[in-house]
Amino acid sequence: MQYIDNIIFLVALVAGFGLFFRSLKEIYRNIKLGRAIDRTDRPGDRWKTMAKVAMGQSKMGKRPIAAILHLFVYVGFVIINIELLEIMVDGIFGTHRFLASVIGDSLYGFFTATLEVLALLVIMAVVIFFIRRNFYGVKRLTMKELFGWPKQDANWILIIEFALMTAFFTMNASDWVLQQRGLLATHGSFPVSSNILAPLFSGLGDGTLYFLERTAWWFHFIGILFFMNYLYYSKHLHIILAFPNTWYANLQPKGKFNNLASVTAEIKLMMDPNADPYAAQPDADPNAVPDKFGANDIFDLNQVQLLNAYSCTECGRCTAVCPANITGKKLSPRKIMMDTRDRIEEVAWNINKNGKFEDDGRKLLDDHIQREEIWACTTCNACVEACPVLIDPLSIIMEMRRFLVMEQSAAPQELNLMMTNVENNAAPWQYNQADRLNWANE
Repeated sequence: MQYIDNIIFLVALVAGFGLFFRSLKEIYRNIKLGRAIDRTDRPGDRWKTMAKVAMGQSKMGKRPIAAILHLFVYVGFVIINIELLEIMVDGIFGTHRFLASVIGDSLYGFFTATLEVLALLVIMAVVIFFIRRNFYGVKRLTMKELFGWPKQDANWILIIEFALMTAFFTMNASDWVLQQRGLLATHGSFPVSSNILAPLFSGLGDGTLYFLERTAWWFHFIGILFFMNYLYYSKHLHIILAFPNTWYANLQPKGKFNNLASVTAEIKLMMDPNADPYAAQPDADPNAVPDKFGANDIFDLNQVQLLNAYSCTECGRCTAVCPANITGKKLSPRKIMMDTRDRIEEVAWNINKNGKFEDDGRKLLDDHIQREEIWACTTCNACVEACPVLIDPLSIIMEMRRFLVMEQSAAPQELNLMMTNVENNAAPWQYNQADRLNWANE
Protein backbone atom coordinates (compact mmCIF):
# COMPACT_ATOMS: atom_id res chain seq x y z
CA MET A 1 0.00 0.00 0.00
CA GLN A 2 2.94 2.33 0.51
CA TYR A 3 3.43 2.49 -3.26
CA ILE A 4 -0.17 3.31 -4.14
CA ASP A 5 0.62 7.03 -4.68
CA ASN A 6 3.50 6.16 -6.97
CA ILE A 7 1.33 3.79 -9.00
CA ILE A 8 -1.48 6.35 -9.34
CA PHE A 9 1.09 8.97 -10.36
CA LEU A 10 2.63 6.70 -12.98
CA VAL A 11 -0.79 5.79 -14.43
CA ALA A 12 -1.76 9.49 -14.66
CA LEU A 13 1.60 10.34 -16.26
CA VAL A 14 1.34 7.61 -18.91
CA ALA A 15 -2.31 8.43 -19.64
CA GLY A 16 -1.64 12.17 -19.89
CA PHE A 17 1.31 11.86 -22.24
CA GLY A 18 -0.42 9.07 -24.19
CA LEU A 19 -3.45 11.27 -24.90
CA PHE A 20 -1.15 14.18 -25.75
CA PHE A 21 0.83 12.22 -28.33
CA ARG A 22 -2.40 10.81 -29.77
CA SER A 23 -3.61 14.38 -30.30
CA LEU A 24 -0.31 15.32 -31.96
CA LYS A 25 -0.65 12.28 -34.23
CA GLU A 26 -4.15 13.38 -35.24
CA ILE A 27 -2.96 16.91 -35.96
CA TYR A 28 -0.16 15.48 -38.12
CA ARG A 29 -2.71 13.34 -40.01
CA ASN A 30 -4.95 16.34 -40.56
CA ILE A 31 -2.11 18.47 -41.89
CA LYS A 32 -1.18 15.66 -44.29
CA LEU A 33 -4.66 15.99 -45.86
CA GLY A 34 -3.25 18.95 -47.78
CA ARG A 35 -1.12 18.84 -50.89
CA ALA A 36 2.55 18.05 -50.44
CA ILE A 37 4.92 20.99 -50.80
CA ASP A 38 8.70 21.11 -50.68
CA ARG A 39 9.84 23.69 -48.13
CA THR A 40 13.23 22.22 -47.29
CA ASP A 41 15.35 24.66 -49.30
CA ARG A 42 17.80 26.98 -47.54
CA PRO A 43 17.86 25.00 -44.27
CA GLY A 44 20.34 27.41 -42.66
CA ASP A 45 17.99 30.36 -43.21
CA ARG A 46 15.09 28.32 -41.91
CA TRP A 47 16.83 27.46 -38.64
CA LYS A 48 17.76 31.13 -38.20
CA THR A 49 14.19 32.21 -38.89
CA MET A 50 12.79 29.74 -36.38
CA ALA A 51 15.30 30.80 -33.71
CA LYS A 52 14.65 34.48 -34.32
CA VAL A 53 10.87 34.48 -34.73
CA ALA A 54 9.57 31.49 -32.74
CA MET A 55 12.13 31.35 -29.96
CA GLY A 56 13.29 34.98 -29.94
CA GLN A 57 9.78 36.38 -30.62
CA SER A 58 11.33 39.12 -32.76
CA LYS A 59 8.04 40.14 -34.37
CA MET A 60 6.26 40.70 -31.06
CA GLY A 61 8.18 43.93 -30.40
CA LYS A 62 5.97 46.10 -32.58
CA ARG A 63 3.58 46.27 -29.61
CA PRO A 64 6.07 46.63 -26.72
CA ILE A 65 3.68 46.31 -23.76
CA ALA A 66 2.03 43.16 -25.09
CA ALA A 67 5.47 41.85 -26.09
CA ILE A 68 6.91 42.25 -22.57
CA LEU A 69 3.87 40.66 -20.92
CA HIS A 70 3.93 37.79 -23.41
CA LEU A 71 7.65 37.34 -22.75
CA PHE A 72 6.93 36.99 -19.03
CA VAL A 73 4.37 34.27 -19.73
CA TYR A 74 6.52 32.56 -22.37
CA VAL A 75 9.81 32.46 -20.46
CA GLY A 76 8.20 31.98 -17.06
CA PHE A 77 5.88 29.20 -18.05
CA VAL A 78 8.53 27.30 -20.03
CA ILE A 79 11.19 27.53 -17.31
CA ILE A 80 8.76 26.85 -14.48
CA ASN A 81 7.72 23.65 -16.19
CA ILE A 82 11.30 22.46 -15.93
CA GLU A 83 10.11 21.68 -12.43
CA LEU A 84 7.83 19.11 -14.05
CA LEU A 85 10.92 16.93 -14.45
CA GLU A 86 11.49 17.09 -10.70
CA ILE A 87 7.82 16.36 -10.02
CA MET A 88 7.97 13.35 -12.33
CA VAL A 89 10.98 11.88 -10.53
CA ASP A 90 9.52 12.62 -7.11
CA GLY A 91 6.18 11.12 -8.11
CA ILE A 92 7.63 7.92 -9.56
CA PHE A 93 10.24 7.22 -6.87
CA GLY A 94 8.59 8.83 -3.86
CA THR A 95 11.39 11.35 -3.27
CA HIS A 96 11.00 15.00 -2.22
CA ARG A 97 12.74 17.73 -4.22
CA PHE A 98 15.31 15.33 -5.58
CA LEU A 99 17.06 18.06 -7.61
CA ALA A 100 18.49 19.49 -4.38
CA SER A 101 20.51 16.32 -3.88
CA VAL A 102 21.72 16.46 -7.47
CA ILE A 103 22.79 20.11 -7.80
CA GLY A 104 23.31 21.03 -4.13
CA ASP A 105 21.30 23.24 -1.78
CA SER A 106 22.92 26.53 -2.84
CA LEU A 107 22.28 26.10 -6.55
CA TYR A 108 18.87 24.61 -5.83
CA GLY A 109 17.99 27.66 -3.73
CA PHE A 110 18.90 29.95 -6.63
CA PHE A 111 16.86 27.75 -8.97
CA THR A 112 13.71 27.81 -6.82
CA ALA A 113 14.03 31.54 -6.15
CA THR A 114 14.24 32.18 -9.90
CA LEU A 115 11.15 30.04 -10.46
CA GLU A 116 9.23 32.03 -7.85
CA VAL A 117 10.09 35.39 -9.41
CA LEU A 118 9.12 34.11 -12.84
CA ALA A 119 5.88 32.64 -11.48
CA LEU A 120 4.99 36.02 -9.99
CA LEU A 121 5.64 37.69 -13.36
CA VAL A 122 3.41 35.10 -15.05
CA ILE A 123 0.57 35.83 -12.60
CA MET A 124 0.93 39.58 -13.18
CA ALA A 125 0.92 39.12 -16.95
CA VAL A 126 -2.11 36.82 -17.12
CA VAL A 127 -4.12 39.13 -14.85
CA ILE A 128 -3.31 42.11 -17.07
CA PHE A 129 -4.09 40.07 -20.19
CA PHE A 130 -7.44 39.01 -18.71
CA ILE A 131 -8.40 42.61 -17.87
CA ARG A 132 -7.16 43.84 -21.23
CA ARG A 133 -9.09 41.19 -23.15
CA ASN A 134 -12.37 41.49 -21.24
CA PHE A 135 -12.61 45.05 -19.91
CA TYR A 136 -10.16 47.31 -21.72
CA GLY A 137 -11.88 47.11 -25.12
CA VAL A 138 -9.00 46.45 -27.52
CA LYS A 139 -10.79 46.42 -30.88
CA ARG A 140 -9.00 43.43 -32.39
CA LEU A 141 -9.87 41.38 -29.26
CA THR A 142 -13.58 42.21 -29.36
CA MET A 143 -14.41 41.52 -33.00
CA LYS A 144 -17.28 39.34 -34.14
CA GLU A 145 -15.22 36.26 -35.04
CA LEU A 146 -14.09 35.97 -31.41
CA PHE A 147 -17.62 35.71 -30.02
CA GLY A 148 -18.38 32.41 -28.29
CA TRP A 149 -15.74 29.70 -27.97
CA PRO A 150 -12.67 31.70 -29.16
CA LYS A 151 -13.13 34.26 -26.37
CA GLN A 152 -13.95 31.57 -23.82
CA ASP A 153 -10.87 29.60 -24.88
CA ALA A 154 -8.57 32.59 -24.41
CA ASN A 155 -10.04 33.26 -20.96
CA TRP A 156 -9.82 29.62 -19.90
CA ILE A 157 -6.14 29.52 -20.80
CA LEU A 158 -5.46 32.59 -18.65
CA ILE A 159 -7.48 31.10 -15.77
CA ILE A 160 -5.63 27.77 -16.02
CA GLU A 161 -2.25 29.51 -16.01
CA PHE A 162 -3.27 31.58 -12.98
CA ALA A 163 -4.48 28.47 -11.15
CA LEU A 164 -1.28 26.56 -11.89
CA MET A 165 0.90 29.39 -10.59
CA THR A 166 -1.29 29.72 -7.48
CA ALA A 167 -0.89 26.00 -6.81
CA PHE A 168 2.86 26.40 -7.30
CA PHE A 169 3.04 29.12 -4.65
CA THR A 170 0.76 27.20 -2.27
CA MET A 171 2.98 24.13 -2.56
CA ASN A 172 6.12 26.15 -1.87
CA ALA A 173 4.64 28.14 1.01
CA SER A 174 3.35 25.09 2.90
CA ASP A 175 6.63 23.29 2.18
CA TRP A 176 8.59 26.26 3.56
CA VAL A 177 6.56 26.38 6.80
CA LEU A 178 7.10 22.64 7.30
CA GLN A 179 10.83 23.16 6.72
CA GLN A 180 10.91 25.89 9.36
CA ARG A 181 9.28 23.50 11.82
CA GLY A 182 11.95 20.91 11.08
CA LEU A 183 9.44 18.45 9.63
CA LEU A 184 11.00 18.49 6.17
CA ALA A 185 14.62 18.74 5.08
CA THR A 186 15.52 22.35 4.22
CA HIS A 187 15.65 22.68 0.45
CA GLY A 188 15.05 25.70 -1.72
CA SER A 189 14.59 29.44 -1.39
CA PHE A 190 11.07 30.87 -1.75
CA PRO A 191 11.21 34.70 -1.68
CA VAL A 192 7.61 35.18 -2.87
CA SER A 193 5.63 32.42 -1.18
CA SER A 194 7.55 32.63 2.12
CA ASN A 195 6.74 36.34 2.45
CA ILE A 196 3.20 36.45 1.03
CA LEU A 197 1.51 33.10 1.66
CA ALA A 198 3.58 31.52 4.45
CA PRO A 199 2.38 34.00 7.13
CA LEU A 200 -1.18 32.93 6.33
CA PHE A 201 -0.22 29.29 6.84
CA SER A 202 1.82 29.73 10.03
CA GLY A 203 -1.18 29.08 12.29
CA LEU A 204 -2.16 25.85 10.58
CA GLY A 205 -1.47 22.42 12.05
CA ASP A 206 1.17 20.08 10.69
CA GLY A 207 -1.40 17.71 9.19
CA THR A 208 -3.21 20.56 7.44
CA LEU A 209 0.08 21.82 6.01
CA TYR A 210 0.96 18.35 4.71
CA PHE A 211 -2.49 18.15 3.13
CA LEU A 212 -2.10 21.60 1.53
CA GLU A 213 1.36 20.79 0.19
CA ARG A 214 0.29 17.44 -1.28
CA THR A 215 -2.97 18.84 -2.70
CA ALA A 216 -1.16 21.73 -4.39
CA TRP A 217 1.55 19.34 -5.65
CA TRP A 218 -1.03 17.00 -7.21
CA PHE A 219 -3.08 19.90 -8.56
CA HIS A 220 0.00 21.37 -10.22
CA PHE A 221 0.90 18.03 -11.77
CA ILE A 222 -2.63 17.12 -12.95
CA GLY A 223 -3.13 20.70 -14.11
CA ILE A 224 -0.07 20.52 -16.36
CA LEU A 225 -1.31 17.24 -17.89
CA PHE A 226 -4.76 18.77 -18.40
CA PHE A 227 -3.30 21.92 -19.98
CA MET A 228 -1.12 19.81 -22.25
CA ASN A 229 -4.13 17.87 -23.58
CA TYR A 230 -6.35 20.94 -23.73
CA LEU A 231 -3.98 22.47 -26.29
CA TYR A 232 -5.50 20.32 -29.06
CA TYR A 233 -8.79 22.18 -28.69
CA SER A 234 -7.23 25.59 -28.18
CA LYS A 235 -5.63 28.38 -30.14
CA HIS A 236 -2.66 27.88 -27.84
CA LEU A 237 -1.38 25.11 -30.10
CA HIS A 238 1.00 27.82 -31.27
CA ILE A 239 3.03 27.06 -28.13
CA ILE A 240 4.15 23.93 -29.99
CA LEU A 241 3.44 24.59 -33.66
CA ALA A 242 5.03 28.04 -33.88
CA PHE A 243 8.40 26.30 -34.22
CA PRO A 244 7.67 24.10 -37.27
CA ASN A 245 5.45 26.84 -38.69
CA THR A 246 8.29 29.37 -38.77
CA TRP A 247 10.72 26.74 -40.06
CA TYR A 248 8.46 25.95 -43.02
CA ALA A 249 7.61 29.61 -43.68
CA ASN A 250 7.77 31.02 -47.20
CA LEU A 251 11.21 32.61 -47.57
CA GLN A 252 10.46 34.15 -50.97
CA PRO A 253 10.06 37.94 -51.17
CA LYS A 254 6.60 39.09 -50.13
CA GLY A 255 4.44 39.76 -53.17
CA LYS A 256 6.00 36.99 -55.24
CA PHE A 257 3.14 34.69 -56.21
CA ASN A 258 3.51 31.08 -57.24
CA ASN A 259 2.75 30.20 -60.83
CA LEU A 260 0.95 27.05 -61.91
CA ALA A 261 3.36 24.78 -63.79
CA SER A 262 0.74 23.76 -66.37
CA VAL A 263 -0.18 27.37 -67.17
CA THR A 264 3.48 28.40 -67.31
CA ALA A 265 4.22 25.59 -69.79
CA GLU A 266 1.32 26.68 -72.03
CA ILE A 267 2.46 30.31 -72.04
CA LYS A 268 6.06 29.33 -72.83
CA LEU A 269 4.79 27.25 -75.72
CA MET A 270 2.68 30.15 -77.01
CA MET A 271 5.66 32.53 -76.83
CA ASP A 272 8.18 30.14 -78.39
CA PRO A 273 8.82 31.37 -81.97
CA ASN A 274 10.04 27.90 -82.95
CA ALA A 275 6.95 26.09 -81.72
CA ASP A 276 4.68 24.58 -84.37
CA PRO A 277 1.10 25.63 -83.50
CA TYR A 278 -0.25 22.91 -85.81
CA ALA A 279 1.78 20.08 -84.31
CA ALA A 280 -0.27 17.17 -83.08
CA GLN A 281 -0.53 16.98 -79.30
CA PRO A 282 0.49 13.74 -77.59
CA ASP A 283 -2.40 11.47 -76.65
CA ALA A 284 -3.73 12.24 -73.20
CA ASP A 285 -3.82 9.54 -70.55
CA PRO A 286 -7.51 8.56 -70.32
CA ASN A 287 -7.05 7.62 -66.64
CA ALA A 288 -5.30 10.83 -65.66
CA VAL A 289 -7.13 13.15 -63.30
CA PRO A 290 -6.84 16.73 -64.54
CA ASP A 291 -5.15 19.18 -62.21
CA LYS A 292 -7.44 21.41 -60.24
CA PHE A 293 -6.78 25.12 -60.40
CA GLY A 294 -6.83 26.82 -57.02
CA ALA A 295 -8.66 25.62 -53.93
CA ASN A 296 -12.22 25.41 -52.70
CA ASP A 297 -11.54 23.00 -49.83
CA ILE A 298 -8.70 22.07 -47.50
CA PHE A 299 -7.64 19.13 -49.68
CA ASP A 300 -6.57 21.63 -52.35
CA LEU A 301 -4.45 23.71 -49.98
CA ASN A 302 -0.87 22.69 -49.27
CA GLN A 303 0.28 21.20 -45.99
CA VAL A 304 2.04 24.37 -44.84
CA GLN A 305 -1.19 26.31 -45.25
CA LEU A 306 -2.98 23.79 -43.02
CA LEU A 307 -0.11 24.04 -40.53
CA ASN A 308 -0.62 27.81 -40.64
CA ALA A 309 -4.27 27.34 -39.67
CA TYR A 310 -3.35 25.22 -36.64
CA SER A 311 -0.61 27.70 -35.64
CA CYS A 312 -2.85 30.78 -35.65
CA THR A 313 -2.78 32.56 -32.27
CA GLU A 314 -5.99 34.49 -33.04
CA CYS A 315 -4.20 37.64 -31.86
CA GLY A 316 -5.81 39.69 -34.62
CA ARG A 317 -2.68 41.63 -35.56
CA CYS A 318 -3.30 40.68 -39.18
CA THR A 319 -6.87 41.98 -39.12
CA ALA A 320 -5.83 45.14 -37.27
CA VAL A 321 -3.61 46.20 -40.21
CA CYS A 322 -5.84 44.93 -43.04
CA PRO A 323 -6.92 47.95 -45.14
CA ALA A 324 -10.03 46.12 -46.32
CA ASN A 325 -11.14 45.42 -42.75
CA ILE A 326 -10.25 48.91 -41.56
CA THR A 327 -12.50 50.41 -44.24
CA GLY A 328 -15.44 48.24 -43.23
CA LYS A 329 -15.14 45.35 -45.66
CA LYS A 330 -16.13 41.86 -44.57
CA LEU A 331 -12.59 40.46 -44.88
CA SER A 332 -10.70 39.51 -41.71
CA PRO A 333 -7.43 37.59 -42.31
CA ARG A 334 -7.72 36.13 -38.81
CA LYS A 335 -11.16 34.75 -39.67
CA ILE A 336 -9.73 33.18 -42.85
CA MET A 337 -7.32 31.17 -40.69
CA MET A 338 -9.95 30.34 -38.06
CA ASP A 339 -12.40 29.17 -40.75
CA THR A 340 -9.70 27.02 -42.36
CA ARG A 341 -8.96 25.35 -39.01
CA ASP A 342 -12.69 24.86 -38.39
CA ARG A 343 -13.01 23.10 -41.73
CA ILE A 344 -9.99 20.91 -40.97
CA GLU A 345 -11.60 19.85 -37.69
CA GLU A 346 -14.91 19.25 -39.48
CA VAL A 347 -13.15 16.91 -41.90
CA ALA A 348 -11.22 15.26 -39.06
CA TRP A 349 -14.47 14.53 -37.21
CA ASN A 350 -15.84 13.02 -40.43
CA ILE A 351 -12.77 10.76 -40.76
CA ASN A 352 -12.88 9.70 -37.11
CA LYS A 353 -16.55 8.83 -37.42
CA ASN A 354 -16.45 6.96 -40.74
CA GLY A 355 -12.88 5.62 -40.83
CA LYS A 356 -12.28 7.68 -43.98
CA PHE A 357 -13.54 10.95 -45.38
CA GLU A 358 -17.02 10.72 -46.83
CA ASP A 359 -18.24 13.69 -48.84
CA ASP A 360 -20.38 15.83 -46.56
CA GLY A 361 -21.43 18.26 -49.25
CA ARG A 362 -19.56 21.09 -47.56
CA LYS A 363 -16.52 23.05 -48.68
CA LEU A 364 -14.19 25.63 -47.22
CA LEU A 365 -15.30 28.12 -49.85
CA ASP A 366 -18.90 29.31 -49.46
CA ASP A 367 -19.69 27.15 -46.41
CA HIS A 368 -17.00 28.75 -44.23
CA ILE A 369 -15.38 31.55 -46.19
CA GLN A 370 -17.61 33.79 -48.29
CA ARG A 371 -16.68 35.08 -51.74
CA GLU A 372 -17.22 38.65 -50.62
CA GLU A 373 -14.40 38.18 -48.12
CA ILE A 374 -11.76 36.99 -50.55
CA TRP A 375 -12.55 39.56 -53.24
CA ALA A 376 -12.18 42.36 -50.67
CA CYS A 377 -8.46 41.55 -50.31
CA THR A 378 -6.05 44.09 -51.84
CA THR A 379 -3.11 41.58 -51.76
CA CYS A 380 -1.02 44.17 -49.91
CA ASN A 381 0.65 41.54 -47.66
CA ALA A 382 0.07 43.63 -44.53
CA CYS A 383 -1.42 40.60 -42.77
CA VAL A 384 1.60 38.45 -43.65
CA GLU A 385 4.00 41.11 -42.40
CA ALA A 386 2.08 41.57 -39.13
CA CYS A 387 1.82 37.92 -38.09
CA PRO A 388 4.15 37.12 -35.17
CA VAL A 389 4.56 33.48 -36.30
CA LEU A 390 4.81 34.02 -40.10
CA ILE A 391 1.34 32.78 -41.08
CA ASP A 392 0.30 33.58 -44.65
CA PRO A 393 -3.48 34.18 -44.96
CA LEU A 394 -2.98 35.79 -48.36
CA SER A 395 -1.84 32.51 -49.93
CA ILE A 396 -5.16 30.86 -49.00
CA ILE A 397 -7.13 33.84 -50.34
CA MET A 398 -5.24 33.70 -53.64
CA GLU A 399 -5.83 29.96 -54.04
CA MET A 400 -9.57 30.45 -53.60
CA ARG A 401 -9.54 33.35 -56.06
CA ARG A 402 -7.68 31.16 -58.51
CA PHE A 403 -10.36 28.49 -58.16
CA LEU A 404 -13.17 30.95 -58.80
CA VAL A 405 -11.50 32.46 -61.86
CA MET A 406 -10.02 29.36 -63.50
CA GLU A 407 -12.45 26.65 -62.45
CA GLN A 408 -15.76 28.48 -62.25
CA SER A 409 -15.17 31.62 -64.34
CA ALA A 410 -16.79 33.41 -61.43
CA ALA A 411 -14.68 36.54 -61.20
CA PRO A 412 -16.46 39.82 -60.47
CA GLN A 413 -17.64 41.77 -63.52
CA GLU A 414 -15.04 44.48 -63.00
CA LEU A 415 -12.24 41.91 -63.01
CA ASN A 416 -13.60 40.16 -66.10
CA LEU A 417 -13.69 43.52 -67.91
CA MET A 418 -10.10 44.22 -66.92
CA MET A 419 -8.90 40.78 -68.10
CA THR A 420 -10.77 41.21 -71.41
CA ASN A 421 -9.07 44.57 -71.93
CA VAL A 422 -5.65 43.06 -71.18
CA GLU A 423 -6.33 40.29 -73.67
CA ASN A 424 -7.60 42.59 -76.42
CA ASN A 425 -5.73 45.82 -75.78
CA ALA A 426 -2.69 44.69 -73.80
CA ALA A 427 -3.74 47.11 -71.07
CA PRO A 428 -6.37 47.16 -68.31
CA TRP A 429 -8.11 50.13 -69.95
CA GLN A 430 -10.51 50.03 -72.86
CA TYR A 431 -8.71 51.81 -75.64
CA ASN A 432 -6.83 50.82 -78.79
CA GLN A 433 -3.24 49.64 -78.52
CA ALA A 434 -2.21 52.33 -81.01
CA ASP A 435 -3.26 54.97 -78.49
CA ARG A 436 -1.23 53.63 -75.60
CA LEU A 437 1.52 56.27 -75.85
CA ASN A 438 -0.75 59.25 -76.41
CA TRP A 439 -0.15 60.33 -72.85
CA ALA A 440 3.46 61.16 -73.77
CA ASN A 441 2.31 63.93 -76.06
CA GLU A 442 0.31 65.69 -73.38
